[in-house]
This record gives sequence, C-alpha cells and structure tokens, in this order.
Amino acid sequence: MSKHIFITGGVVSGLGKGITAASLAYLLKSHGYTVAMQKFDPYLNVDPGTMSPYQHGEVYVTDDGTETDLDLGHYERFAGVKCDRHSNYTSGKIYSSVIARERAGEYLGATVQMIPHITDEIKAAIRSAAKPDIDIVISEIGGTAGDIESLPFLEAVRQFKNEAGLGNAIVIHLTLVPYIKSVGEMKTKPSQQSVSILHNIGIFPDMLVCRTENAMENEQRRKLSLFCNVPDEYVIEERDVQHSIYEVPQELAERQMDSKVLELLRLPVTESHFDDWRELLNRVLHPERTCRIALVGKYAGLRDAYKSIFESFSHAGIALRTKVVCDMIEAEELETDCSKLEAYDGLLVPGGFGARGIAGKVAALKYARTHRMPCLGICLGMQCMVIEYARNVLGYADADSTEFNAATSHPVIDLMPEQRKVVQKGGTMRLGAYPCQLVAGSRASRLYGKELISERHRHRFEFNNDYRATLEGAGLKVGGTSPDGTLVEMVELPEHPFYVGCQFHPEFQSRPFTPHPLFVGLVEASLKVRG
Repeated sequence: MSKHIFITGGVVSGLGKGITAASLAYLLKSHGYTVAMQKFDPYLNVDPGTMSPYQHGEVYVTDDGTETDLDLGHYERFAGVKCDRHSNYTSGKIYSSVIARERAGEYLGATVQMIPHITDEIKAAIRSAAKPDIDIVISEIGGTAGDIESLPFLEAVRQFKNEAGLGNAIVIHLTLVPYIKSVGEMKTKPSQQSVSILHNIGIFPDMLVCRTENAMENEQRRKLSLFCNVPDEYVIEERDVQHSIYEVPQELAERQMDSKVLELLRLPVTESHFDDWRELLNRVLHPERTCRIALVGKYAGLRDAYKSIFESFSHAGIALRTKVVCDMIEAEELETDCSKLEAYDGLLVPGGFGARGIAGKVAALKYARTHRMPCLGICLGMQCMVIEYARNVLGYADADSTEFNAATSHPVIDLMPEQRKVVQKGGTMRLGAYPCQLVAGSRASRLYGKELISERHRHRFEFNNDYRATLEGAGLKVGGTSPDGTLVEMVELPEHPFYVGCQFHPEFQSRPFTPHPLFVGLVEASLKVRG
C-alpha cells in the first residue's frame, strides 16, 4: 500500500512548495523508494490551458496531453517522475466530475453536498496516484491555509489522513519565518497563526518546513515546536539558496528531512545515493564560461511564463560547464530596431498565441538569419521562422499565418483541412507526445543522434505543405516530419551556424541529467560563434 505525504502552505503564496515537494521526492528516490506526485489547485478553471501566462505562468504539458500547473515541471525535472492526467486536479475538474455524475443520476437522488461528495471526489483523485508499484505519493495542495478555495481540499486531507491510519499519511506544512530588519529579529507568529488555521480544520502537521532568509536559532525552533505542536526535531529550516534552485535538495538533505520523513512514515531509512546530485551541483556552481541568450517573447514581464525554457538553459549549461544568462526582451520593442540583440550570443523565440508581438519576433528572426546568430524557434517561434523566410527570401510580402491574417494570399502557416471543419478551438489542439521522424543527415538528426524521436506539442496551426517544396527549394529545409510525412515538425538552414525551428516544445523534456539536445546545440553554437 502506498504511503502519502501532503504538502500545504501558509502565510504567503510563492514560498516554493513545488520545488520543496520535488526536492523531497528526489531525496526519497535516492533511498530507493518509488514516488508519484500530484498538484491540487483550488481555482475553478478545469485546467490552466486557457489562462493567461500573466495569471498562472507557463502551461506545462505531459506526455498524455494534459495541460497542467508549472509545478509539474519541477516534479519531472527534479524527481524524474512521469506525470499524467492523474497528477493535476483543480476545483473546476473536481466539481465538473461531481456535477456530471449528478446529472447522470449516479447519486440516486441524494442531495449533493461539499461533504461527502466533493471531498470523496478529492480523495478518489488522491488515490488515483497510489498504484501497486508506488511506495510514496506526494500531493501538493495549492494556495495557503485560510483560503476559502482550499478548504474542501484541506478537509479531504483531514479525512484521508484519519482513514489511512497512523504512519500511512503525514502532513508537511511549508511556512514563512520572516526577518524584520527594523527590530533585528525573526518572527514566528505568522507561522503560529498559519498552523492554528490548520488546527481549527482538524489537521495537525507532522512536520514544519520554515522558509527563512537567515539561519534560525534554537529559540525560534523551540517556540515553533511549542506553539505549533510539532516535535522540535521535525521543525526543518529551509534557508533561501544563493545561486540555484538545484541547491535545495542538498540543503534539505543536510537537514535530514528525507530520513525524518521516512521515520514518520515508518519506512526503513536506507542508504541514500546522492553523489550524482553533488556532481551536478558542482557544475552549476562552478561554470567555466558564460553565454548570453536573448529570449524574445510577448510575456517578458513574467519569467514564470517561460519557466521550462529557463530551466532547459540551466541544463544545457550544466552539460557544457557554462553559465547561461537568458534575458527576456519584449518582442514589440524590436519591431523597428533590433540593435539590442547585438549584445547577445544567441536567440530563442518561444511559443505563444495571438498576434501581439509577431512583428517583433519576425524582425528578430530576420536579424538572426542575416547576422548568422545562432537561433532556436519553438512552436510559434518556428512558425515565425517560416513566415519571415517567405516574406524576405521568397518575396511574399503578405505571407502570414491564418491565425493572424485569414485573408493572406500566402498562408504559409494554416489549419490542416480536417481541422478547418472543427469550430471549437480546443478540439483541434495538438496536445501531448507525438512521434517525429528526422530527416537523415539533417542537423536535427545529428543533434539527437537518432532519427525517430517523441516530443510534446501544444498548438493548433501547422506548416502549410502547399509551400513546402518552394521553401525547401529556397534553402529552408525540413528537418523532421510526422512519421507519415504529412506534418512538418522541424525546419533548419543547413549553411547557418545554428538556425533550427521545431513545432513541438522541447523544454518540457529537458532534465538536469539529460539536457535537451536542441538547447545544448544552441548554447554550443553560441559559444563557438562568439569565440
């Protein structure tokens, strides 16, 4: 039977529950245990797929095509777990399921209520991750203690823990212990009040993880232990890391969080195999070179909108012992002047939706192409590569995507014929992992070291095959297609130092120990061009 860990948060949002949960999962795996992870989000959207990145950060996509919270990216990157549709639930998803069952008459005329129907649905979602081959399930509860939206989830956690029995489920509460500079001391009262909210619900945390700027003293630890009803040894300090989020697992290991969690779960505290992470961290903290990459997008005001891309550059930097500095540039700033790009070694144009910023992305890609600047275009970025080439090399001045200009006389990016019949946009979105056949001898096949790959997608519009022969004849080569050859997945300029576009999202499959070859290729080429 799987053991369960619930991670809740208090005081303020943004404390890093996702990174803490993922780091703990890695540590437990280093002891030889199998781990599954989940995120429960209290908002009423069924999933984050239609939410603005400014509202929610990036939308992470799993192999099975589930659009999820960005924390699932941390789960897969840190812990190496495989997430799927059972890994992310929202209030909207839970309520939709209950209402659908009520409409189908499955409740046999009963009055459908928050308790037991909603809480039972949440508990069923928790159990969905507990498979026979999983030793420990870690479930992160979004929001903070005291939020109205989180109450049904916390009530379900209370019930689940009681039903599971002693040692089979624990609650770890992540909280803030702020340092008040004007009085020169740390304050435990916010954490005490946060835990008090959980006590009022009927949840008594088994462990406190305290986010701090400065080292906690024994006095603060004793006070938290006394007023929060948590044994002193289970009050864990999680100090702000100085250089990289990849320092967090080592910090938690130094606090023996993993062994203490295993004790609470009544599991053997086996030997931990942690040497590979120490070597990885050594590469992070001691780079030999620096590389500057410009990320030209439309959500430059929020780094979380491109979270997986930044992490993928970190992974490439680890492989190449290079510090990759990736700066965001608002695409609209480059519409008339791209001189800002002169300060960078390479360029990345990411995915996105909508017409805003397209002119700036196209201008940046023209700059990279004509100045032989290494460049990677992802999803919409690849589509903009095709548009730019059609306009400035083929001379099709109004070449465009029908997403932005339905009346264009040269729709180099368009819906597939069968997609045009579907009115609902979500019905034609290509989501999740699809195979891609790379062209023998292409740069893409050399980067991957093989010719059949699988990558995750999140898009609706495609390369228009009506222009394929013309574009290839003018030098923009197809580097990969769907196995049946009908969908173009990659384009490239063979004579350019590095000019590669992909319809998929490679950032979703990059990992610290297995960096994605497209990101490694871009950084490597950028270093060579700079000299």
